[in-house]
Amino acid sequence: MTVHPFIEAEKQGGHNVKRACELLKVSSTAFYARRTAVPSPRAARDAELTEKITEVHTRSRGSYGAPRVHAALHKDGEQCGRRRVARLMRQAGLEGRHRRRRRRTTIPDPRAAIRPDLVVRNFQPDPTARDVRWCGGITYIPTEEGWLYLATVIDIASPTASSAGPLRATCGPSWSPTRYGPPARPDVRTGP
Repeated sequence: MTVHPFIEAEKQGGHNVKRACELLKVSSTAFYARRTAVPSPRAARDAELTEKITEVHTRSRGSYGAPRVHAALHKDGEQCGRRRVARLMRQAGLEGRHRRRRRRTTIPDPRAAIRPDLVVRNFQPDPTARDVRWCGGITYIPTEEGWLYLATVIDIASPTASSAGPLRATCGPSWSPTRYGPPARPDVRTGP
């Protein structure tokens, strides 16, 4: 790490450059030589590449990481390495978006029998067919005491939940009239 930016900041703050150089154990001659030095060819090329990398990254709406930026530069005829692109992106504070890993919440039992599709995947509400087609769902809610599993039973003809209740575990029947009582509407049959 170079101390020259600190000395430059001290100088702009109105402090003595010679004293700052003495404290940081750098000769004032080296400090002034570095200020007037012409950038090296590599530094100039890095600045040029950083500009092009920023352009590609902006064009991708911030989604490209180093491998894809490198591929885009290579396609445009730029000769540079992927690690150099990664280094310049890191220095410029550019980062690609990461695809989130999807959490698998349901793991089917391969030995379980396949249940028949009694509603034939028809989930369109039909107000005249109340209490004919029911569906259920479960959601996981994090709490201080652990996971809370909330199970719901919905009549497809009605937009409101007919019954809902918390569960301690996700195995076993999620709703039964004996456990949570009958659904909210008084005109609903509870079944066997």
